[in-house]
Amino acid sequence: MFTYILYALAAAFLLFSFIKDRKKTAAALRKAWKSFESILPSILTVLMIIGLILTFLDEEMISRLLGSDSGILGMLIAAAVGSITLIPGFVAFPLAAALLSAGAGYAQIALFISTLMMVGVATMPLEARYFGKATALKRNMLSLAAALVSSMILGDLI
Repeated sequence: MFTYILYALAAAFLLFSFIKDRKKTAAALRKAWKSFESILPSILTVLMIIGLILTFLDEEMISRLLGSDSGILGMLIAAAVGSITLIPGFVAFPLAAALLSAGAGYAQIALFISTLMMVGVATMPLEARYFGKATALKRNMLSLAAALVSSMILGDLI
């Protein structure tokens, strides 16, 4: 129901904008369409990645590897995959939602998302070049520690 209200408000404001200034509204709609066209390949990539992952990993496998009962091994898998993987947040969040609905645990998914956003194994050489090896390593290690602590807290809360 709330979604319908948001769509109705957006349509009402669009109509108001169109009545107030047709040229600006048309220009804004063209700009929005171009933005949508540029984002569309990424959205399709998200759908394909989620589809492939859920095709190869059934719910039982996901639950065994990343479920709330997977223990330290599940946390290590989530941390390793998150630290190594280089995907944007708008791909990771739908993937995380799909994994949660397939049986993954909250702490494991929190760790996956946290390490994905904060720890950069793939980008570490670039970071080391600009900030130095020691600083890059310290930042990544502190980020990993923060991700571990926060996911463990979340796991205890939920």
